[in-house]
Amino acid sequence: MSRTARGKAAVRNDPATDAFLAGLEAVRRNPALAALKADICRSRACDHSPRRGLVAVDSNGTLHVHPDRRAEPADWAWAIAHCIVHLGFGHVPAHKGARPQSDRFDLAARCAVVNRFLLTFPVGRTPDHLPASYPDGDEEQLAARWRRDGIPAPYDRCGTGGDGAGQILVSWSTWHAPPDWQLAFAHALTRTMSAAMDVAGGRRDTLTGERLPRQPWHRALSWFISSYPLLGGIAAGMKLVADAELARAHGIAVAAVDATLGEIYLNPLRRYDEEEWRFVLAHEMLHAALRHGDRCGARDPYLFNVAADYVVNGWLVEMRVGTMPEGLLYDPALKGLSAEEVYDRIVTDTRRMRRLATLRGKGANDILGEPLLGHPRDWVDLDDFYRRGLVQGLDLHVGGERGLLPAGLVQEIRALAHPPVPWDARLARWFDEFVPRPEPVRSYARPARRQASTPDIPRAGRYFPPEQVTRCTFGVVLDTSGSMSTRLLGKALGAIASYADARDVPAARVVFCDAAAYDAGYLPPAEIAGRVRVHGRGGTVLQPGIDLLQRADDFPSTAPVLVITDGYCDVLRVRTEHAYLVPEGASLPFTPRGPVFRLR
Repeated sequence: MSRTARGKAAVRNDPATDAFLAGLEAVRRNPALAALKADICRSRACDHSPRRGLVAVDSNGTLHVHPDRRAEPADWAWAIAHCIVHLGFGHVPAHKGARPQSDRFDLAARCAVVNRFLLTFPVGRTPDHLPASYPDGDEEQLAARWRRDGIPAPYDRCGTGGDGAGQILVSWSTWHAPPDWQLAFAHALTRTMSAAMDVAGGRRDTLTGERLPRQPWHRALSWFISSYPLLGGIAAGMKLVADAELARAHGIAVAAVDATLGEIYLNPLRRYDEEEWRFVLAHEMLHAALRHGDRCGARDPYLFNVAADYVVNGWLVEMRVGTMPEGLLYDPALKGLSAEEVYDRIVTDTRRMRRLATLRGKGANDILGEPLLGHPRDWVDLDDFYRRGLVQGLDLHVGGERGLLPAGLVQEIRALAHPPVPWDARLARWFDEFVPRPEPVRSYARPARRQASTPDIPRAGRYFPPEQVTRCTFGVVLDTSGSMSTRLLGKALGAIASYADARDVPAARVVFCDAAAYDAGYLPPAEIAGRVRVHGRGGTVLQPGIDLLQRADDFPSTAPVLVITDGYCDVLRVRTEHAYLVPEGASLPFTPRGPVFRLR
């Protein structure tokens, strides 16, 4: 083999070159970094090549690489990315004329800012000797602070130039205008984030792949995010599930929404254009955001769904959001009414109303009561998510003068702006309404306690007549089955005792229920929370406890009953005024006729 051939073979098999090229290739696979077309200088005769570092960058966009330094490809990738980010951040701007070099404080501050960025934009492997965190502030703030106090040791020489400068300012000598590295990097980052959103939304296979054909419902959802601030925040948090087999299995003619999962189920076989899909998506998002499923209460769920459809469709037609498809529920005569008011009107003709169809189909709710695809995966505060999305969207919509909104919709959104009343405050209101406070009577037959201090002045005493004490009470039916947690029991009993004591209720009738009913009799408030010994722990049958109170001769027929359960109970029939106290997230196996307070 000739000397020239041996030299070429040595170059081809140079491990340092192979590692450098592998690191450079890793950087070029990053769309944001690859957009800054930097030149590579790896000459031994280069004056700017770092002697004890890996790479230095100049303001002409040239990376001066140590020709013989051996490092792993991941180390090369990080060093090259570090220098390219210097260009993108404007640390070495291209400029004509004389260029004074930056001092060591500016160099250290700029390297610290770049390293802090690369911690959240990882490329390659961060060197082990660099710190894991960096101080807040931009380049100018850090440089001014370090000129005053000195550069901390961990941040001194934290760049890629070793003991030399990794950022070199040179004069731009070519005839055309100097490039704007900052603008090019900003555009590249924007394109990369847009591509990442396309990949997450299923519109692109990879960051560098071609965009997949977008369906009209995807374009409709993107329109809300970019052009309709009222529902933009809600649309950004919703997921579209367009599955023909799922739609067929669950009888979804057009669409349905699950507010708990934040998912809208679409029938992709339905041929609608983008404007019609905008109307459909806005319809379902308003159902979820206004919590129409939870507002149903003791009403017929399907008829309340129909009433809400009339209201929502009327709003969307008035706001001119998309085009309403044929066959949807719309009646101009119902303009200005709430869903509850429309329900009161249509409930008088249930036979005809049940033949009407929602977006899911005839006789089926498009407001889903339970998830189609399992239980919720992420635990979030749904009230806070929908409330914040609508309230902020309304402010942006009004501030941007995007058009008039129906007064009924604005009123409902403004009502959502106020957080819901806590369960304990609602329970206190229930006590105020249904548990009378005993009125004391003053009589000179009972001397006041202060009579001894003024023996010459008669003072009337204050006492509660027996008839007042008898009527000022309430009943508690407590589920003591094995599924009840001690935390729930303690919280519920403590709240009841505090309210009873605050209202001067002398005693409450307590009944424990599991497999059988245990009558604890009348207990003073202090004993309800403290010295009560819970019996049982078997199965859950609460109706015998209700019957015991309703048949008791010493329990007033007008006294209210508070039922405390976790929801795993039998169907209850309560004739008197009553309420339920259940943990948050629990549901009763029947439609309750009294208020339901949910412990948080």
